[in-house]
Amino acid sequence: MTLNALIDRLIPADDAPGGVAAGVPAYIVRQLASDLSEYALIYRAGLAGIEAEAQAMTGYSFADLTIESQDELLRRIEHGETVTDWGTDPIAFMRSAAEHAAEGYYSDPGNGGNNGSVSWAMIGFRVTG
Repeated sequence: MTLNALIDRLIPADDAPGGVAAGVPAYIVRQLASDLSEYALIYRAGLAGIEAEAQAMTGYSFADLTIESQDELLRRIEHGETVTDWGTDPIAFMRSAAEHAAEGYYSDPGNGGNNGSVSWAMIGFRVTG
């Protein structure tokens, strides 16, 4: 739940589908089991950190917060303004999560993200061969 909520704040829906609808969480999970395996513990700690921050600051799960509250909490985390102990650097985690989310959103659908080539359609890219 925390991963999905994070991804939809990093890549929110607008005229195009957001990160969850485009399969970004599945892409990240798939990559953590293979090419990005060295990030698996970082993601576990980072997602737990987001959840701990949400609980400490609001008493609610991150996924249950309003979009505005999620965004504010993520802004604080991105600036290192945390109130709980993290098992990883929160700023570095957020950078990695944003980078991996973008990779999943714009990647070849064969890699597990970009369901239905939605991001490619959004930018006008068409596979011709």
